[in-house]
Amino acid sequence: MSETFAGSYGGDDSKLKADSRLECKICWHVYDPAEGDDYWQIEPGTPFYDLPDHWVCPECDGRKDGYMVILRD
Repeated sequence: MSETFAGSYGGDDSKLKADSRLECKICWHVYDPAEGDDYWQIEPGTPFYDLPDHWVCPECDGRKDGYMVILRD
C-alpha cells in the first residue's frame, strides 16, 4: 500500500513533463519550472524531476515526494 497522498508526485517521474507545475500538499507552495527556486538557487527552466534529492519546500520543508501534480485543462 502506498503512503503517498492521492495525486501526489510520490517520486514517480513518469507523472511529470518538463514544464509540470507541482504544489506542496502542506502549505500550497507551487514549484513552477519556468521560475525555478530562488531560496535553493535553482535556475529557471529546471524541471521538478531534476531538483536535487535534498530539495524540500522552501516555505515549510515539506518533502519533494509529497508534492501534487497540478493538472491542466
